[in-house]
Amino acid sequence: MTRVLVVEDEAAIAELIALNLRHASFEVEIAETASAAQFAVDRVLPDLVLLDWMLPGASGLQLARQWRADARTRDLPLIMLTARAEEADKIAGLDAGADDYLVKPFSTKELLARIRAVLRRKAPEALDAAIEIGTLRLDPATRRVHVGGATSAEVKIGPTEFRLLHFFMAHPERVHSRAQLLDRVWGDHVFIEERTVDVHVKRLREALAPTGVATMIETVRGSGYRLARPKIGGTP
Repeated sequence: MTRVLVVEDEAAIAELIALNLRHASFEVEIAETASAAQFAVDRVLPDLVLLDWMLPGASGLQLARQWRADARTRDLPLIMLTARAEEADKIAGLDAGADDYLVKPFSTKELLARIRAVLRRKAPEALDAAIEIGTLRLDPATRRVHVGGATSAEVKIGPTEFRLLHFFMAHPERVHSRAQLLDRVWGDHVFIEERTVDVHVKRLREALAPTGVATMIETVRGSGYRLARPKIGGTP
């Protein structure tokens, strides 16, 4: 389920947006201040943020610039929702890093269409496009995984572990429950126990361990798993 963070200090507007998004099958979290929004993003990276301009503590523009400057949130899809309708304001919002800019009042249909459009643009260009995170590189076209850049070593993993790693790398930093992984990696028509995910995550870590990147796959207690980007200046 696509997770949307609604950053809006007017409770009535935030709840109305959240209600409409939930009816459209989105998972929604609301943050009423800039600090609450930062806390929510630090905890679990959303799939998209709807960001108001005027917020207690800091402006939406400040948040957008801050997120664009951070490697973890650099590619986070952002749509600004604001009453500021002047062309200069729109330019400022887009220059700060917003992917789209929607002026209040707006219709639910237009909002949903804008969300779908931004998510499409932010999706990988092709399912067979190679993905690189740190020194880890996965190529769906050749079904190969390499670690180490120019002097890379190929990692041999099974087909299920390959699909699992592909999904993790396509959605870095996001926490996925076992149920979500079963749905997205195994398929919702497969009826197997959620603990099966643990078995395959263990196998994937074991395959990656000799290359030193296994720690990128983190267990989030009580929630599931995520693939973390390597820290700048750290390893791998």
